[in-house]
Parts: sequence; C-alpha cells; structure tokens
Amino acid sequence: MKLNHCKIVDCTIRDGGLVNNWDFSVEFVQDLYNNLNKAGIDYMEIGYKNSPKLLKGAESAGPWRFLDDEFLRTVIPHKGHTKLSALVDIGRVDEDDILPRDESMLDLIRVACYIKDVDKALQLVQTFHDRGYETTINIMALSNVMENELIEAFELIKESVVDVVYIVDSYGSLDYKDFIYLVDKFKTHLPNKRLGVHTHNNMQLAFSNTLIAADNGVELLDASVYGMGRAAGNCPTELLVTHLKNTKYTLRPVLEVIDKHMIPLREKEEWGYLIPYMITGTLDEHPRSAMALRASEDKDNSVDFYDKLTTPEVSFEKSPKG
Repeated sequence: MKLNHCKIVDCTIRDGGLVNNWDFSVEFVQDLYNNLNKAGIDYMEIGYKNSPKLLKGAESAGPWRFLDDEFLRTVIPHKGHTKLSALVDIGRVDEDDILPRDESMLDLIRVACYIKDVDKALQLVQTFHDRGYETTINIMALSNVMENELIEAFELIKESVVDVVYIVDSYGSLDYKDFIYLVDKFKTHLPNKRLGVHTHNNMQLAFSNTLIAADNGVELLDASVYGMGRAAGNCPTELLVTHLKNTKYTLRPVLEVIDKHMIPLREKEEWGYLIPYMITGTLDEHPRSAMALRASEDKDNSVDFYDKLTTPEVSFEKSPKG
C-alpha cells in the first residue's frame, strides 16, 4: 500500500505508560527515540504534559507523565528527524507549564477531550498555536457521540486554528465501515483540516482500521511499538512501517527495540488482545471493567464477566428464599 501522504506518530511512551505507570528508564526512551529516528518515524509522543498539581497520584508516576523541558533536554540532547509530541488533557494542564516552542523540546502538542469539552480544548489549542506549536484535537470515545453533537463540534473546529483533527476509537469498538463513514463525515464538514487516527485493538482491528483511514486520506497515524498501550493496546508501529510501501520507513530499527526492550517488558506487563477487552470492545464500553478483571484473581473468568456486563441483574446476589 503506497501512502506517501501518511505520517506515523509513535505513542509507545505516552499510551504505553498507561500500562506501567510511565515507569520507563531513560535508556529505554533514548533507545526508542534513536531507533524511531533511524526507522524514519515522523513523531514520537514522549509523554503527557499535564501538571502534577492537578492530578492525584502524581508522586508515584514516572517522569513521562508530567514532562519537564529541562529533563527532556538531558534525555534527548540531540534531536534528529523525528519530532517530539506530548498530549494534554482538559482540566489537567497548567498553561504556564508550556514554554514557547522555540524554548521547548516539543514540536507538537495534542489536546484530548470528550465532545462536551471541544470549546475548552480549542481554547488550549489557540494558546499552544500562539506559542508556535503544531496542534491537534483528539475527540475521545467517538463511538458514543451523537451526530448532532458532532456537527456542533465541527462548526467550532472548522473556524479554529487547529492543524489536525483526530478520529479516536477509544473503546476499540469500530470496524472498517465505521471508519469509512467517519472519515467521510470529518472530511465533508472539515474540508480545511488535516485528519489523524488513533485506534485500539480490542477486536484485532487496530491495524486494519488504521489502514482504511489512511487509504481514505487520513494523514497522521497513531501507533506504538509491539502495540503497547492501555488494555488491548494500539496499532503496532512495526506493522505500519512494513506495510506502507515505497515510503521512507525501515523496519529493522523497530525490531531492535522490540528485541531489546519490548519482549522483556511484555514478560512483566500485560497488554494486547485478550477476551475481556474483546468483550468491552464488542459492547462499545470503556475497558476499565476489563482492566479491573485482569487485575483480580478471577481474571480468566470471561463468561461471568460477559454475563455481568450484558445482564446487570446477574451481578447482584439473589435474596435467600424465605
């Protein structure tokens, strides 16, 4: 598949950090950056730029949860072709923590929000744009958004300065027909905006859905090495690299990272396609209940889990017969 318009955004540290509480060593992140650079990857999302003051449990998270520019300069003293990206969440970022781009290690700041907060997200986008950054807005949980809400959001987005608008399959519940429909809708209502895609692998569709989006003109493709990401994980970077033909991408440097870092990490941490994540995906639900199941002693009881999600009364103990 020849798709020269595409750019890969590797989210291994940011989305993968949801698996291990961002407990990546500096060596891990340096090796990943250097090898993604060798592989020709366009962006590496090196973490969140949220504020520890605005989040509980900040002290237990790794440094990639709250990126510090001075720290980043020591981690990546020499930037290559691969640009650096960070994600922020509405209500969790302090604008004063964001330096002007010419003083920062970051090139791209992405703003994640739910549909009800698109107006707040676009205010942040304006701020980051004014400070010189490339920007995106990532509307989460699109599968749960009503069409009239989406149309209203498009009106705001169309008039904004945001560079790229993301189609996000937060619950891994969408298939190729959904993506064809959504990409067409976004292109129709936002003809002046570039598009991006972020998929989850609950139903083993992250890779194919990303390709469908790319084939229909979506430019920024999110992925992560070995698919590492929350719950069922993301579209694997290595699959995109090897499948996008006649591009600048090369596979071997990504395989080096997998051999050295991802295989040992996978022995300690769990992510990827598993039946509980498939169940939440097919029911179009957030994977938090499946994540809780996988963290319990009952982690492989998928029938009981399915029954509880599909017939709520099963989850209550029946009263003893009197």
